[in-house]
Amino acid sequence: TYFSYREMNKRTSIMFTKIVAILALTGLALSIPLDSNDVIKPTEYNVTMNAIAPLPRWLTEFTGLTAWPGPDPPYIPLNFIDFSKVPNYPRREMDKCPPTRDSCSFDCYKCVSYDDAYTCPKISQTFDDGPSAFTPNLLNNLNHKVTFFTLGMNVVRYPEVYRRAAREGHLMASHTWSHPFLPSLTNEKIVAQFEWSIWAMNATGHHLPKWYRPPYGAIDDRVRAIARMFGMQAVVWDHDLFDWGMETKPPIRTRQKVISDAHKFKAENKGGLVLEHDAYESTVNAAIEVSSIFGPDQLTVAQCVDGINYIKEY
Repeated sequence: TYFSYREMNKRTSIMFTKIVAILALTGLALSIPLDSNDVIKPTEYNVTMNAIAPLPRWLTEFTGLTAWPGPDPPYIPLNFIDFSKVPNYPRREMDKCPPTRDSCSFDCYKCVSYDDAYTCPKISQTFDDGPSAFTPNLLNNLNHKVTFFTLGMNVVRYPEVYRRAAREGHLMASHTWSHPFLPSLTNEKIVAQFEWSIWAMNATGHHLPKWYRPPYGAIDDRVRAIARMFGMQAVVWDHDLFDWGMETKPPIRTRQKVISDAHKFKAENKGGLVLEHDAYESTVNAAIEVSSIFGPDQLTVAQCVDGINYIKEY
């Protein structure tokens, strides 16, 4: 319910202040230096990601790396992460569901926890997997604010696109570093996915994300517990356009079906968070049409739940 989000934000405002202070000590809350002489340029780029943004000096000093990592980022211990407080639910693969709802799995049981954002009073678009080479076209055609759930690897690949979206007032949120199925990972690997995503967003956009969306909607209370230690809250959805299906080989989804479903969601007049993607030309082109169907009266996730945009902005 909406009042629970509002009350939760009030109750945890002091906790967020403490988290920011701790993050600052670890380098998570430091901005990328403005002086180019203070930036250590990577000695090499991972060919699978083609990062453009250099790794900032503060992150090199903290991690020992001189370049952004590949899809499997290294775990860097952080003193505010307490694994003893993480519930001991077993790891599972994408095609496996736990036998009960005890772990509050959204992907298996559509279970949401007390601080998950899962709906919105007004129908509102959200976008996963960017930024991409196609995101600027989406930005050119939006007449309302949206929430972008960004992959850390893409943030450092398209830093100017990321900064533009943030500058134009869109809400920037995390979609992890490289889009893994989080319940299959160890606790340490989950931390790595979050910390490198946060570092990429902070180095590029000078803010610490408050909101994250788990890839595939795959989340349980083990994942939530770790994310909460970073001060982040999960965001899921109640409408899915399955636009990514236009990119499968062969396609399992048509643009006509995407648009038809968008009209249906709008006609229901129930509001809700709509899941879309800005990673492909086809999904962006469809999203532009969906935007005209829904109209400009849309909200960001933070506005949907009367929450804050970021834990900290610099």
